Amino acid sequence: MIVIFGSQGQVGRALCDRVGEAPEHVFLSRESRDYCGDITDTAGVTETLLDLRPRVILNAAAYTAVDRAESDADAAHAANARAPGVIAQVAARIDALLVHYSSDYVFDGSGTVPWRESDDCHPLSVYGASKREGELAVMASGARHFILRTSWVYSHHGNNFLKTMLRLAATREEIRVVADQHGVPTHAELIADTTMELIERSTPGLGSRGPAPASGIYHCAPAGETTWFEFARLVINTAKAQGQAQTCTRITPIPTSEYPSAAARPLNSRLDTHRLQTALGQDFPDWQDDVMATAHRVLNPVDAPNGDDPAATQPDI
Repeated sequence: MIVIFGSQGQVGRALCDRVGEAPEHVFLSRESRDYCGDITDTAGVTETLLDLRPRVILNAAAYTAVDRAESDADAAHAANARAPGVIAQVAARIDALLVHYSSDYVFDGSGTVPWRESDDCHPLSVYGASKREGELAVMASGARHFILRTSWVYSHHGNNFLKTMLRLAATREEIRVVADQHGVPTHAELIADTTMELIERSTPGLGSRGPAPASGIYHCAPAGETTWFEFARLVINTAKAQGQAQTCTRITPIPTSEYPSAAARPLNSRLDTHRLQTALGQDFPDWQDDVMATAHRVLNPVDAPNGDDPAATQPDI
């Protein structure tokens, strides 16, 4: 049995699609009724996991409102730090494998070299600090675990930068986008595929292929790097090639200083993925192809499989 928390978020929905519908799997969100899916209800989550006793727990639930976290620190820490610690403690108790998801925001964004898993963490924001505390709690639990740090997550579901750019390009002549923050857009499906590869290698009977990677933190992101400005330009040019986004005639690069926000953003969100690629024996694809394919899918929902509407919004939790 696999239990997924945060099943309605971007990563959660990709995980549900990848795991597939089956009676033995349980997909939970805050709206779940049969079992507790609100990870901040730690007593309810503990009861749920002790009742279900899954072999694998995927925690894709999180507090993701980066700016709001600056004035809502208790809520951010409840979801991103305390809850993962409790989930990990139960995972250790029932000998379940836990996969937890973290963020490039645990780093301070200094320098230009991609961050390695072993680099010191100095988060700039409440959100980043809460994610780091969650990592430490999982590692201290004694549970078998993988922590996947990701960056700039997007998909055809939910609210994200790619969909925002498509919406603005249909209504504004000029779009101003930050051009001095460096990282790489990561599609939720890449995260889901990588997750399944890890658990299949680590869980007997789930299609084990090769030696199980060691527990710990791994960086998960596509190959290459870019800026938010270049990311936006690729999205909008992809739309224009399909005869859409015609209102937008200018994409203007701006520095972070001209786009003030409550929470500081790291200027360097590059992640070194060598450890994960070595563990899996495979290379990750370049970031551009998934961006173009996702823009096409959002703009052409009729092409989406199973009648899915990529434009529908789902809250990340």
